[in-house]
Amino acid sequence: MWSKLIIDMKALTVTKEPLDAEFLELGGRALIAQYMIKNIPPQCDALGAQNHLIFCDTVFAGTKLTTAHRLSIGAKSPLTGGIKESNVGGYAASLLADQGIRLVVIKELPSNKGLWLLHIDAKGEATLKDASAFEGVNNYEFVERVHEIFGNKLATISIGSAGERQYKSSSIQVSEFGSGHPSRAAARGGLGAVMGSKGLKAIVIEKPDVKYTVEYADETKFNEVCQKLNKVIAAAAKNDPFHNIGTVATIEVTGVNGILPVDNFSGKLFPEYAEVGANKFMNNLATRGGRNKLSCQPGCVVQCSNCYNDKDGNYLTSGFEYETIALFGPNCHISDLDVIAQMDRICDDIGVDTIETANSVAVCMETGKIKWGDADAALALLKEMADGTEFGKLFGNGCEAVGKRLDCKRIPVVKHQAMAGYDPRNTIGTGITYATSPMGADHTAGLTMGRAFDDSGRTAQAYVSNKLQVAMCFADSMMCIFAFAHTVPVLPLFGELIAALYGGAPDFTRITSMGVKTLLTERAYNKMAGMTIKDDRLPDFFYNERSVATGSKFDIDDVELEVLFDF
Repeated sequence: MWSKLIIDMKALTVTKEPLDAEFLELGGRALIAQYMIKNIPPQCDALGAQNHLIFCDTVFAGTKLTTAHRLSIGAKSPLTGGIKESNVGGYAASLLADQGIRLVVIKELPSNKGLWLLHIDAKGEATLKDASAFEGVNNYEFVERVHEIFGNKLATISIGSAGERQYKSSSIQVSEFGSGHPSRAAARGGLGAVMGSKGLKAIVIEKPDVKYTVEYADETKFNEVCQKLNKVIAAAAKNDPFHNIGTVATIEVTGVNGILPVDNFSGKLFPEYAEVGANKFMNNLATRGGRNKLSCQPGCVVQCSNCYNDKDGNYLTSGFEYETIALFGPNCHISDLDVIAQMDRICDDIGVDTIETANSVAVCMETGKIKWGDADAALALLKEMADGTEFGKLFGNGCEAVGKRLDCKRIPVVKHQAMAGYDPRNTIGTGITYATSPMGADHTAGLTMGRAFDDSGRTAQAYVSNKLQVAMCFADSMMCIFAFAHTVPVLPLFGELIAALYGGAPDFTRITSMGVKTLLTERAYNKMAGMTIKDDRLPDFFYNERSVATGSKFDIDDVELEVLFDF
């Protein structure tokens, strides 16, 4: 039977219990939502004792379904003030499943100042260890030292100095499968600050001596359906730019039509976008010994990850993604891919969200604190954040905090969270998702990607956002959304899959209803936390300023947004 770990940071105890029956058929984002609505007071202090930090596997964890080992992390967000689930690849979820652990809950605050590490050893014993020796140590050095102590057959979940300082932009970093680099970020919403408030430096999970055996209602049927799904995904992935190049391939799509954010979401075009696009990226990999087509978790057939080296052929960063490149690049008017990769490495090391941080840099440029395209000045801002200077601490609290301090008139945030790498004036459905998602302006919440639906009328734009938000809720409960995207022609197979695993009717509505319930639960949580319909809006400038590239504005009115979730 699946287990859960309860970590009480006040008592410094670890308790292992059977997973609650009500959570058995839940995982990922769905499990986060149901756990939080039951156990975490919506109006609690996000950095206080009543907030819990939750780590969990997906619905299909422990099985052979490709990409089923995403790790979902949840808590009340110190940045948005509402519910937050951030999921991430890497090796940790796979090893938690191998240990038979579906859920890990971190609760309470330490009675005395200190820093601890949760260690789950090869025999399945979970203990809290003193981690004071790692205070102020950033993620790359931390992982090296952990490997020296515990060996290489493990995964890490850790915070850097940003999380220890409780910056509201701080991330939780997970080590990649294979390389062990701490480059997979559960980045959005400042969950690293919650981890820091709990005094938890890291979770170290060793590969178990005896792997947990998953219980199936019908294992033969499960394997038959799982094989069908895996083959569909693998066949489609062969022609997927994310597999053949990486998510940086998106630059070539967004760069030509005004979707790529430029100069703090000014709506301009960036003619130099190719300098940070796919061809430049692939050439740099080929000439420097870098690699793409890597798996961040075991068994992934999409393989969108990469290893990016510097000009001397030395490792610089991995998991180098579109969002980071678009927002540190064109949105800051920087066209040097190596500088952007350096920024990515710094953010992963100290543990901050690249989306939040890059938008903060752009706001500094917008207000004249530093000049547009000044990469050295941008790096200096990141160094201030790493050093913990007065402005660096403010900078670590995110785009809105920086924008208000500098009296910026154009601050691209929703629910206090910085906007991802798509201008909503030129992909209206994505703008609707940004405005209404319980998660804030998050690209993984339901990205319509492009202008295709914009030409289908206003109803189509809202309809697509609604359906994609539901779909992302159940996808984030099951697997990686990049793999899930290839299953659309065979979606009913998921109904058969869940029945073969847990029993009951092979009905696809078991999956869709999970998505609807999760989305409505998240919205209810935010409402109880104090959010109103005013929080479901984009910043005014997207309504009032036309995109220079296309002439478009975000013109969805309040009534259309307010009825979006009248299922």
